[in-house]
Amino acid sequence: MSEEETLEEMKARIIIKLRKYKLVKKEKIKDVTSYLVRITKEKQKAVIWCIPEEGTVGIAVVKSLHKALEQKNIERGIIITSGKYTHAARVQAKKTNIELLPKIFPSFNIFKHQLVPKQEILTPKERDQILTHYRVKPYQLPQIKASDPAVNALGAKPGDMLRIIRKSPTAGTHIAYRYVVD
Repeated sequence: MSEEETLEEMKARIIIKLRKYKLVKKEKIKDVTSYLVRITKEKQKAVIWCIPEEGTVGIAVVKSLHKALEQKNIERGIIITSGKYTHAARVQAKKTNIELLPKIFPSFNIFKHQLVPKQEILTPKERDQILTHYRVKPYQLPQIKASDPAVNALGAKPGDMLRIIRKSPTAGTHIAYRYVVD
């Protein structure tokens, strides 16, 4: 490729890899790079918009992405920018199933670092098995915030459960479970 990849495009590439999305199409419209991806485990499609501006992303951008999603009959959207989001944009995004990635989202795979343990989102079946085995309700498990960088990278939402696998020279392998909260 002759063009240099922007920071937002690097973040999109990382998200696609970490969340195991399948890239269907990439296109550039004006300054915005758009990725159409297939979410394999949920059998849905999503659109990722990379907006390279340092400015503020407002409600107009969120509404235009929502309109594009409705026209193409796509369930989810993700906006990546180096700027900030207005409060109105955050509220509108929550209503319309659009994820706004924060400016501080890393442009590298955080799970490659030796101090970050392997983490995965549990399937509903695995979740039920764990809750039954330990005889607990989800809210009784240790919690992890949805804003945590690892949770953000995996795309977990409040209500999901994570399996965290740590390797230890003394304990071997340790598995912990966390409940994702807002």
